[in-house]
Amino acid sequence: MVHRVSFYPVLLALAALMVSGCGSSSSEGTGSADAVPYRIMSDEEIFPLFDPYVIPEEPVFDIVTSLGTIRVKLYKETPLHRDNFARLVAGRMLEGTLFHRVIDGFMIQGGDPGTKDPRTPQEEYGMRDLGYWIPAEFVEGIRHTKGALAAAREGDDINPDKASSSTQFYLVQSEEGCKHLDGSYTVFGQTVEGMDVIDRIASVPRNARDVPDEPVKILAIRMVK
Repeated sequence: MVHRVSFYPVLLALAALMVSGCGSSSSEGTGSADAVPYRIMSDEEIFPLFDPYVIPEEPVFDIVTSLGTIRVKLYKETPLHRDNFARLVAGRMLEGTLFHRVIDGFMIQGGDPGTKDPRTPQEEYGMRDLGYWIPAEFVEGIRHTKGALAAAREGDDINPDKASSSTQFYLVQSEEGCKHLDGSYTVFGQTVEGMDVIDRIASVPRNARDVPDEPVKILAIRMVK
C-alpha cells in the first residue's frame, strides 16, 4: 500500500524549523535581556502559498536561486513525487536550502533542510530530509536527460526498493554523466528554462566534498502554472 503523506505534518515541521531559529542567543549564565526577541510571523509564513491538493496535472515551478532561475515542469506519470514536491513548495520547506553538492559534468543536488542552518557542518550535508521516503516511480521513456529533475535517495544497502528522499533532489547537468542512473533514481520532472543556470551552478568552484566555496541558495520556489 502506498503511504500518502499528509500536508499538515509538513506545515508543523516548517513551524518547528522557524521556531528553532528564535529564542536566546546568549551564553550560559546571562540574563533574559540578551535574548533574541520573538517576532510575529506574517500570514504568508503561516499559511501555504497555494493548495497543494489542487494543482495542474503537470505543474510548472520556478526555482529561484542565488545564481538565477530554473523553470521545471513536473510529470503526471510520477504523481507521488509530483504531489510531494508541491507540498514542500506550498509549505516553503525548500526555501533557504543550499545546492550542497555540485559536480560539473554530472549534476547539482539540493533540498537538505539541514543546510538552512549555518551551524550544520559540511560533513553532514546531504544527511537530512523530513523522515519519510517516497516509493520509486520508474517510468519507461523518462530518462536522465539534460535538465531532468530527479529524487535523491539512500543507497541500495539500506534501501533496496530505491525509494526516494522526501526533500532532496538533483538536476542533471550532463546526460552522458547521468545515464547510468536510469532505472535506479526516479525522474519526476524536466527543466524547460534555465539550462544555463544549471551549467553555472555546476561549474562553481567547490571543495573536496563537492560543496560550493560560495553558497548557492534556493531563495524561493513558486508555482507559475
